[in-house]
Amino acid sequence: MLARVWSASIIGIDAVKVGVEVDISGGLPGIVVLGLPDAVVQESRERVKATLKNAGFAFPMRKIVINLTPADLRKEGPYFDLPISVGILAASEQVKADLLGDYLFLGEVSLDGSLRPVAGVLPIAATAQKMGIAGLVVPADNAQEAVAVEGLAVYAFKNVAEVADFLNNPVSYKPVQMEDGVENLHTTSLHSGMTDLKDVKGQAHARRALEIAAAGGHN
Repeated sequence: MLARVWSASIIGIDAVKVGVEVDISGGLPGIVVLGLPDAVVQESRERVKATLKNAGFAFPMRKIVINLTPADLRKEGPYFDLPISVGILAASEQVKADLLGDYLFLGEVSLDGSLRPVAGVLPIAATAQKMGIAGLVVPADNAQEAVAVEGLAVYAFKNVAEVADFLNNPVSYKPVQMEDGVENLHTTSLHSGMTDLKDVKGQAHARRALEIAAAGGHN
């Protein structure tokens, strides 16, 4: 069976929508990842396998092909652990696929089934809102970063089992609400001298140039 899950990747400071297609068919058991995955994405094969087993799901002992689209875009980072896990569960009919086309799934998985936060959720959320995506499914630690973008439903979970239950029983869950004071923090930090180069993701050469210029007193 074929399942398609939507995720995203950061290219520089921009976010790009990425499709995660999972096909389960007959043949020798194994997992193949296509679509220019880096080493971290390739390693997700073993992480996801152990995660699903330890979370109490049946891992299909069949041939699993995972295709990351668009094929000519380099896929980097642990963003795809959760969407790959969800794709395998949907393709093996362990979760319903009704909501997969409406949400972006992001998150790194631990071997015990828990979800770890990933970087770059804020620009991904902003891009998702512009694309008309209904919402995001993210690790609990990324919830307040994602909910800073208005007009986007954010669902945050601590482990893969909770994500699976959400897909099977969506009416039992409500979107995350912004905590008191968080909105003001996002607004004022950009205008009160609190910005810091450590908050910039990527752009290593540009950051180093700015640091050298500041250290030497150059303009």
